[in-house]
Amino acid sequence: MFIVKVPGINGLGKTEGCENSGNKILDELKNIYMNEQGKIVDVSLLDLEEIHLDNSNLELTNNLIYKNSFKAFENKLKIIFLGGDHSISYSITKAFLEHCKKSGKEPCLIVFDAHPDCMESADEKLPTHEEWLRSLINIGFPTKNIILVGVRNQHIQESSFLKEKNIKTISMNRFSEDLQDTCDILMEFSNKKELYVSIDIDCIDPAFAPSTGYQEPGGFTSRQFIYLIQRINKIKALRGIDIVEINEKEDKKNNNLTIKLGAKILSELL
Repeated sequence: MFIVKVPGINGLGKTEGCENSGNKILDELKNIYMNEQGKIVDVSLLDLEEIHLDNSNLELTNNLIYKNSFKAFENKLKIIFLGGDHSISYSITKAFLEHCKKSGKEPCLIVFDAHPDCMESADEKLPTHEEWLRSLINIGFPTKNIILVGVRNQHIQESSFLKEKNIKTISMNRFSEDLQDTCDILMEFSNKKELYVSIDIDCIDPAFAPSTGYQEPGGFTSRQFIYLIQRINKIKALRGIDIVEINEKEDKKNNNLTIKLGAKILSELL
C-alpha cells in the first residue's frame, strides 16, 4: 500500500489547518492494531511519501502534485492520498486521467461530498476546493463516468452545471432506503473501469466528523461510511483514493474525533 501525504490548500482562507491532517491521521493510525477485516495495522510497514509543497506558490504546488501523482499511478497498484483540502484532487485526478489515456484504460470517478465543488473558477489551472471538479470536467474527464454521492447543499450555479453535463448523483435518501443495494450500484458503475475515489470528510454528518470547513447536517453516519469503504475497497480496479478536508487544528477542540475517523477509514483501506 502506497500512501502519499499531500499538504496542499487552496481554500479561500477557509481550510487552513487541513495541511497538517495527513501526519495526524497517521499518528492516530498507530492506535488501531487491527482493522475490521482482521488485517494487522503496522504503520512502520507502510510505504509512505510526502509531496513537499509551498502553498504560497499555487502554480508550483499544482505542478508538483500532478507530476508526483502521475509517477505514482505509473508505478503503484493502489495509492491513498492524504490531504490537504479538496483542491488537491484536481491535480491528482488530472494525473489519473492522463495515466488512463496513456494506458488505454477507461477512467471512473466516485466523489463523496456534501457539495458538488463545481463553482466557476477564476483560474481553471489553479482551482480552489469549491471548483476542482468543474475544472477537471472542463479538461476532459468523461462525465458519463463521474458519480457524485451525498450532495446535500449546492449553489444554483452548480446545479445548472450538473444538469448541463448530465452528471450522475446519488442522494442521501437513496442510501437511507437501502445501503447495500446502493453500494451494489456504485460497484456496478465502476465495473471494467479504472477507479478513483475522492472522499471529502463533510460527506459524513458533522455529529461524527465535526472538524471540517463546511458542516452540512444529514450526512452519513460513521458506521454507514465505514461499510461503504469496506465494499469499495473490494473493487479490484480501485487505483486511487483521497481523504481531504479534515481540519486538524479545529479537531483539537473536538477530542480529535475527525482525525480518529480519518484513521479508521484509512485502516479499512489497507
